[in-house]
Amino acid sequence: MTSSHHNPPITTTITTITAKQGGATDFFDLHSDIIEANILTRLDGATLASTSCSSTTLHHLSSENYLWSRICHSTFPSTATPRVSHIISSFPDIDHRAFFSQSFSLPLPENTQTQNLESVNLKRILDAIYINLLYLFCMCTYVPSRKQRIQLNSLRRIREEGVSITNTINRLYLPLELISAVDIYYKNDVIFSNVHETETTTSWFQCSPFRIDMIDPKDVISTPIKHPNDDDTCTEVIEDMMVSWILIDPIGRRAINLSSLKPVSVQRHWLTGEVQVRFGSILTVDRKRGHVLCEIVVTCGGSEVGQMQVREVSLEVEDMDGTHLNGRESLVILQRALESKRGNGANRAEIGRKRYKEFLEMRRERKEKKLKREGVLDVLCVVFGISIFVSFWCFLFCLSG
Repeated sequence: MTSSHHNPPITTTITTITAKQGGATDFFDLHSDIIEANILTRLDGATLASTSCSSTTLHHLSSENYLWSRICHSTFPSTATPRVSHIISSFPDIDHRAFFSQSFSLPLPENTQTQNLESVNLKRILDAIYINLLYLFCMCTYVPSRKQRIQLNSLRRIREEGVSITNTINRLYLPLELISAVDIYYKNDVIFSNVHETETTTSWFQCSPFRIDMIDPKDVISTPIKHPNDDDTCTEVIEDMMVSWILIDPIGRRAINLSSLKPVSVQRHWLTGEVQVRFGSILTVDRKRGHVLCEIVVTCGGSEVGQMQVREVSLEVEDMDGTHLNGRESLVILQRALESKRGNGANRAEIGRKRYKEFLEMRRERKEKKLKREGVLDVLCVVFGISIFVSFWCFLFCLSG
């Protein structure tokens, strides 16, 4: 995806141009308006970010918010809606530039991400411990004044509201709302763009399996994609499809792109002919629980005119055992991902497919180990049952003798 599909690319490594008089002129002798209007506006987000690092002058010119606003709207059309534009305007640093940086980047490799998540949780736990120690110290060392009693009552409410430190921390930090900005492309043309708001405070959301649907079950989205006749044709056609799913925390002012950009898996139902195109990303939970899969499924079916229709666009979260996590569990993981540090997302498609294959391999190994443990347990149960049976008959034999 690029910020412009019609303008030819401009190379930024040229340092001199030829003047009308036949002499050589330095690149920075050009007026800043010319550089902005005729060069910087032709660059995509990644190239503009690289250009801003080449010199102080280009860094200043590349920091203009209208450039990044244009790039965000052209790369992610769903961000042009009033709701998302208002949220982006509240982002720290440089508004659209900060938003693009968070939406374009990838989570760091697993070990680094795990260490970062553990450091974030450690800070929160230390804060909670500090509150408890401060409360105990105040109660045991002196008789509080009226103002101090009010502070102690506040500390007491913080301590008594939660069942545990973890529940208190999660209630204070989890997003109250999630906004999904989704765009689907086919051969660089937008075929679907929508924004969906999800309230996360209801008991129904927290207890039910986590799932966000972008299309109403009664609606379908027509596409110019011809319906494939076999699996080989299906893979070739879907390779030109790209998906961006940006999850936004409007209060925390953070965003993350959960899509692998290109498909990680394509399956065609043998009976109905529906095609399920899967995208997603692998997130690290911790060293004990391993990883989870944030899976984006785009379901396409045929139409009477022979073209495919998008019937379903959904997001779910699965653990290593293939179990769909509920809303609260998923929210904790997504919130950690929103806070974690990121890496360069230039090779998002390749990295996404590699991590997806590694996740499936880890899931297969985990399933095999589980089956082996269950097999050993079954053998032990059979041996135990036989031993009880033999002991019982030996006991009867001894009584009869």
